Amino acid sequence: MHRRSRRTADPQLDRRSFLAAAGAVTTAAGLGLAVGPGGGRAAANPADPTPQAVATAEGAAEAAAPTGAGTTLASVAAPRGTGGYRRLGAGPGWPRVVRSELAEGRSGREDRRTVLASFVQFTDLHLTDVQHPLRYEFFRSGEAGAWRPHEALTLPGVVSLVERVNKVRRGPVTGAPFRFVVTTGDNGDENAKIEAEWFLTALSGGRMNPQTGDPKHYEGVQNSNLKLYWHPDSALRDQDKQLGYPRIDGYLAAACRTVTSPGLNIPWYSTFGNHDLLSGGCYPAAGSFIAEVCVGGRKLQYIPPAEAKWLMEGETAGADPKGARIRDMLNKHRREMRTVTPDPRRVPLTPRQYAALHLEPRFTGRGPVGHGYTRENLDSGNLYYTFRVAEKVIGISIDSTDPGGHYQGSLGTAQLNWLDRTLAQHKDEYALVFSHHPSWSMNNTTPDPARPQEARHGGDEILALLQRHNNVLAWINGHSHRNRIRPRGSFWEIATASHIDYPQLARIIEITDNHDGTISLFTTLIESAAPYRTDFHDLSQTGLASLYRELAFNAPGNDTTLSGTPTDRNTELLLNRR
Repeated sequence: MHRRSRRTADPQLDRRSFLAAAGAVTTAAGLGLAVGPGGGRAAANPADPTPQAVATAEGAAEAAAPTGAGTTLASVAAPRGTGGYRRLGAGPGWPRVVRSELAEGRSGREDRRTVLASFVQFTDLHLTDVQHPLRYEFFRSGEAGAWRPHEALTLPGVVSLVERVNKVRRGPVTGAPFRFVVTTGDNGDENAKIEAEWFLTALSGGRMNPQTGDPKHYEGVQNSNLKLYWHPDSALRDQDKQLGYPRIDGYLAAACRTVTSPGLNIPWYSTFGNHDLLSGGCYPAAGSFIAEVCVGGRKLQYIPPAEAKWLMEGETAGADPKGARIRDMLNKHRREMRTVTPDPRRVPLTPRQYAALHLEPRFTGRGPVGHGYTRENLDSGNLYYTFRVAEKVIGISIDSTDPGGHYQGSLGTAQLNWLDRTLAQHKDEYALVFSHHPSWSMNNTTPDPARPQEARHGGDEILALLQRHNNVLAWINGHSHRNRIRPRGSFWEIATASHIDYPQLARIIEITDNHDGTISLFTTLIESAAPYRTDFHDLSQTGLASLYRELAFNAPGNDTTLSGTPTDRNTELLLNRR
């Protein structure tokens, strides 16, 4: 299910929340030094820029004064008018909040500080094949937020985010150029090969064709004649139009047109999420009955509300990690399915296959080759690794997805021990940990089918492990589709909202040494580069990216608290350090 990453701290049924779940700036520091899953010696990646090349290319940018232009410090999308469907325009920016729970700020630090890192976090892009035979749109009969009316526009949406990063180029506090982007999972939505290829193309550059199945005709729920879904091209009085959603002639044809991405103009790294492995973010897909449905020619579009609610409640509780209820439901309704065009590109991927795609030369972009994954990951099937953020900072990307199923996360014992060893090996450097799941969404003890005897470890254990290592600065994650920043004793946990549910954000992170015994982590949110104002007649790629944001704002069941409080947005997070 592609439900919005469930509001995992809230047990009540909320499909939108439910949906969501189902470097550095020193010119002397080389970038992209990668260590495989064994945590061994770093080896230079031949696709990475040399320190000299980085210094030459960034010299002009480093001389520029810091500015908040292009970030939420300057402006944020804001609704206009009243009514069921509201248009967007430019609103006032969000202020920066200094958080001193873990250390007191000392006067004059802005004049003493030097930069340790400057980079951008993307999370929960959820690039979506909306014509896929096994999407879980039918859950909308049980909860309005169980389907996103705007999800056909994920490709122009993510390209506009790439364009924003390419234009902003540097941190708004330090002026230091971004050295990389790191994703924190749910890069695709349905664990389909085509979605993984779109993700890799969007960030590396190239053309993406969202028209899967029949190359000439759309075959999804938005022309099903079911009032349950928004039909933009039709006079059908569907339930979204009754709430004010517009009729936009030509929308589906435009949404199925080829999208072109310039690619990021800096290197980027990839982290694995539950939607990158599990069908709907919940069920093991590759090699199961689900894989046959994914590449097949039958699509279920409706089930009764009571059945939808029962299935969602089971998912929320983790009652069916293998998908037996889904299999029974598909068999029960097989005669009601729509005939669609099969497409082998929808095949679900194993972790090894997912890593292998990253290593293909066509997806190298600005590098590094593999975007963190190496041949060692292919051999082991483990999707965790380390990379060089800066001369004094190591990045650690962990895999918090449980292969056994269920949208909540955990780590197996082998990975937990690897994380402990890796932090100890780098005890003389600062460490940043990246994962998909936040600590409060890691309570999944479903056994890994490949390691049935191995224990699974949750968020509390991981927090305790990280607190034993005083070199950890931050644990950076996503999954909840919510901005939330929490002090964790000796480090900060930073969760960032998604780029599919409104407010559709990414986060700039700058780290400075204040040379007074404290470290500052500056977090600044950014929106895509798309104009706030939409034009229903503008169906260009840029026009669709604007519409993507506005439709998301108006989506029925949208959680209006995902942007978090001011203390979760633009911040200065202080830490005591040696």
